[in-house]
Amino acid sequence: MDYRMTDDHRTIRASVMDLCQKFPPEYWRERDAKGGFPEDFYRAVAENGWLGIAMPVEYGGSGLGITEAAVMMQAIAECGGGLSATSAVHMNIFGLSPVVAFGTKDQKKRMLTPLIKGETKACFAVTEPTTGLNTTKLKTRAVRKGDTYYVSGQKVWISTAQVADYMLLLARTTPLEECKSPTDGLSLFYTKLDRNYVQVREIDKMGRNAVDSNELFIDDMPVPAADLIGEEGKGFRHILHGMNAERVLVSAECVGIGRYALTRATKYANERIVFDRPIGQNQGIQHPLARAWAQLEAANHMVFQAATQYDRGESCGIEANAAKLLASEAAFFACERAILTHGGFGYAKEYDVERLLREVMILRIAPISTELVLSNIAEKQLGLPKSY
Repeated sequence: MDYRMTDDHRTIRASVMDLCQKFPPEYWRERDAKGGFPEDFYRAVAENGWLGIAMPVEYGGSGLGITEAAVMMQAIAECGGGLSATSAVHMNIFGLSPVVAFGTKDQKKRMLTPLIKGETKACFAVTEPTTGLNTTKLKTRAVRKGDTYYVSGQKVWISTAQVADYMLLLARTTPLEECKSPTDGLSLFYTKLDRNYVQVREIDKMGRNAVDSNELFIDDMPVPAADLIGEEGKGFRHILHGMNAERVLVSAECVGIGRYALTRATKYANERIVFDRPIGQNQGIQHPLARAWAQLEAANHMVFQAATQYDRGESCGIEANAAKLLASEAAFFACERAILTHGGFGYAKEYDVERLLREVMILRIAPISTELVLSNIAEKQLGLPKSY
């Protein structure tokens, strides 16, 4: 299959890169040092209509696919903003795909339109401190009384919760022991993040300091029944619709980060003179950078294979997982080699490459770990016994 960009894809890429030029590496270096959500960047993306790239036209979106969204997110990452830039907007891009797929017309109008316009921000509240990737064992409960659910529990690693107005929340509505299948009894809500009932604690972390990560402590928060997405007890199946899209997008972002690191490394290798010759003339520098390019381009093909299958409505779980595996490892290698190409200067913040390595590390862990990806491929693609 041919995954070369179309003219429309090249137009999207060029337009996004033009927008991102207003936010140079110095901007992101400052955001990394000081923290705080990059509101001016987010606002610029929203005002130029990019938040709705993969949302339905009738609610203010562009009606394009995850393929086009991947082109967009890759371009943002490749312009030097890295994961700090992409994480500021990508929840808006993929997060409400379960609402698009399973929401009512009233819900779509009420929930999608403000998000597309940038009038509201949302966070993705699934992961819990005691269950990790074992989502079927999550302990957050939602108990229905009349037309209201009351939610209590904890969530962790929830990005943008410091600034979010709403959250896509997965909670158990039927106790696990009463369910025929462990994937039953989980329900999905898109509801207001009511800070009268939710305590949000920011996590001090290794990188991506422009976008907050948080613990949520939810205490008997009322959620209107009208905020239930799809069918009660089928939330696990509903949320999978968004997870494959997320993996495609973060994989595209990985490739963008790796490409930017490679650009910085090759520029430095051409300019840095040691022993009366540019260090890029040495094969010890050339070969790792050439390998980084090859790995990134190979990963990119898997990214857009998964995106194409997603947009066609075909099964793409294995491909999305494989894209995430290959792209995160290729990006890490490219960022590592960029630092080593710079030598001691690679350790200095002013050269930016150390920031990229700190940021890209998380994508080897989340939204799904390398080990679980490999276990999934071994079971689903190779037919080996389930190991977890």
